[in-house]
Amino acid sequence: MSDLSSSTITIEAPLADVAKALFAIDQYPTWSTSIKSSEAVETDDQGRITKAKMTIDAGMMKDRVILDYDWSSAPGKLSFSLDDADLLTGMDGAYIISAIDEDSTQVTYELGVSLSMPIPAMMRQKAEKTTIDQALSQLKAWLES
Repeated sequence: MSDLSSSTITIEAPLADVAKALFAIDQYPTWSTSIKSSEAVETDDQGRITKAKMTIDAGMMKDRVILDYDWSSAPGKLSFSLDDADLLTGMDGAYIISAIDEDSTQVTYELGVSLSMPIPAMMRQKAEKTTIDQALSQLKAWLES
């Protein structure tokens, strides 16, 4: 697995609102243009999605993936890893959230992907960074509207 790319953004919304948006994995297509579909495959005893099937179209990263979600560090961090995909051979990431104050939240998104085809590291990292920045800006726009 590659090193993770990351970005951080401040969202003018309470931590609870940000967590609600990020933890509703099956609702990602409502605010993220890169995620075309998302459906729960498995949930835990608290009703949280632990496995989701998604269709992703993020520039050169287009794939149907099944992601495993790790809630062990929630609510401060929601991690995911690739279970299965058509093209990707690895995908790890996390959303890390913390309150700045009662009305604003810091969100860091980490992402690393491995592809089945040879791609120069610089191009892969640029695609990861573009995907991260787009997701964070769309989450911000969704929550601040």
